[in-house]
Amino acid sequence: MHTGGELAMENEQRLIKLALGFGCMGLLGLVLGLGISIVGYDTLGEGSFCFNNHTMSELGNYGHSPLAVTLNGGLFFGSLCLVLFSLYSLQLASTITGTLSFLGLAITCLALAGIGLFPLNVYHLHVFMLKWFFIMGSVSALLYLVDQMVAQPSSGLRLGILPALVCCLSFGLFLFLPAFELDVTEGNRPFYHEMVLESLRPALWWPALLQWLSLGGFMLWLAALLWENFRALKRQH
Repeated sequence: MHTGGELAMENEQRLIKLALGFGCMGLLGLVLGLGISIVGYDTLGEGSFCFNNHTMSELGNYGHSPLAVTLNGGLFFGSLCLVLFSLYSLQLASTITGTLSFLGLAITCLALAGIGLFPLNVYHLHVFMLKWFFIMGSVSALLYLVDQMVAQPSSGLRLGILPALVCCLSFGLFLFLPAFELDVTEGNRPFYHEMVLESLRPALWWPALLQWLSLGGFMLWLAALLWENFRALKRQH
């Protein structure tokens, strides 16, 4: 007969396994969708893809990117798996800030799924989802940093702190850099309105570069969270 402690441990192990399974599937979906669409753009498109001046939104633009359906499918289904990862991880959190961080992460991944569901061809919905992806991404990363540095100082520094910090800074720059009126975009419009460039493309286009830095930091943060869950499962065994 199982005791209360054993039942609680078994329930925690089940949640960690479910979180790991959905998290790995989601991250793999994002990586494959991005990788295949970039390769397709280089081989089937009208030139080479460059992270300095091409955006993720352009990769998902039907009629512009030859494998847009691959990217949008990877974003949609991968992000839905990551929503489930966040919700299962939320149940494992032991602090309020940790719970709020994973709740914010679930909303962030839901917005990322919306970016795939509503590509650049559906401009207004795409921009709306992109805006909330960056807002909630920065909020959830900030809450994670607060949780790790303040609420759980005795547990030691975790692997996810550095990518969460990169994620928080790059998301914040993407959102607030136009407010400094540096004329990075025409009329200092928000970067999420500047996802395609029809005129002469500069060698370095800040909306594109910051979008990729943010997405890269976000995926590294997710990978670190998955690694932390994997280590927690190994410790229990």
